Amino acid sequence: MKNIDIYKVIAGLAILCLLIACVRTGQDGIANAGPFIIAFFVLSSIAFRGSVRLKGFSYTVVIFAAVTTALYYPQYFITVNGFKLSTLITPLLQLIMFGMGTSMGLKDFAGVIKMPRGVFVGVGSHFIIMPLLGFALAKLSGFPPEIAAGIILVGCSPNGMASNVMSYLAKANLALSITITAVSTMLAPIFTPLLMKLLGGAFIKIDVLSMMWDIVKIVIIPIGAGILFNKYLLKRALWLEKLMPLVSMFGIALIIVIITAAGRSSLLNIGFMLILLMLIHNLSGYTLGYWAGRLFRMPERDCRTMAIEVGMQNAGLASGLAKGLGKIATVGLAPAVFGPLMNITGSLLANYWHRKPLKER
Repeated sequence: MKNIDIYKVIAGLAILCLLIACVRTGQDGIANAGPFIIAFFVLSSIAFRGSVRLKGFSYTVVIFAAVTTALYYPQYFITVNGFKLSTLITPLLQLIMFGMGTSMGLKDFAGVIKMPRGVFVGVGSHFIIMPLLGFALAKLSGFPPEIAAGIILVGCSPNGMASNVMSYLAKANLALSITITAVSTMLAPIFTPLLMKLLGGAFIKIDVLSMMWDIVKIVIIPIGAGILFNKYLLKRALWLEKLMPLVSMFGIALIIVIITAAGRSSLLNIGFMLILLMLIHNLSGYTLGYWAGRLFRMPERDCRTMAIEVGMQNAGLASGLAKGLGKIATVGLAPAVFGPLMNITGSLLANYWHRKPLKER
């Protein structure tokens, strides 16, 4: 009871901060409401931990708090004593991918043999539907070329580990989900640069070989090291197995904050429209992915997997590639927006399907 009461008190404080923020906004403008908006998100994230239904959204609300902080106080997230914080993006991503590798093994690729049709449809749909959706939205957006290219970059990226968590919650085919994620990630050094050259080349200059190396450096090598570590050393370092998810969450939050601070002026100008387009991109991916599964007469469980695997992207990798292009403040904006949105919609979809019985044909 004591814990429940504490969470209720924290929720009450969060509501109070929101009310004060609204009053301050009405009196002096939203520019003066920053501390109270930030406090609202931080307190809400803590309060959510006390609710079974809302607990899964706690980390996402922390991201909102971090992004709000970066928007109000960008000067603290661009340079520190002359050191550019954007320099941290690549090593942070490598650390996150290493963590992803420690949770993987060669067995994750066995689904290619056991479920070849599902893997082919999932990977194929992912690298066809999302890039084409991204290209169409970029063309329609009317955004400056570099920001529009970021939308395409999100679409050309492989799956992320978040899709596996959502597949598990949605009672989808987890084994198939893990295999699709593993295969699409391994194919990313080939497909992502080529698709970006084909679809994004009209917006910005794309060096295919340079992007291939960036993906190998950011994804393939760290994941490979993680797999080897998992196979030979992880049993001797169980503390690392518990630590890596926390490190990954912190790393993703910091990357989003750095990108938000760097692209603050652009984000304030086109923020709402960019959020809307990223939401359309994400939801369309779920919808078309699901119906791709239905088109190939796959069971409902696998159709759910297709939806999640197509609609969810490795936004972190897209951010790293934007850094490699030297355009983190423009190309990097779409991935920074897509990531948190994807986690919200993915959680809602997974919870909906979790409560909906499977009707296999």
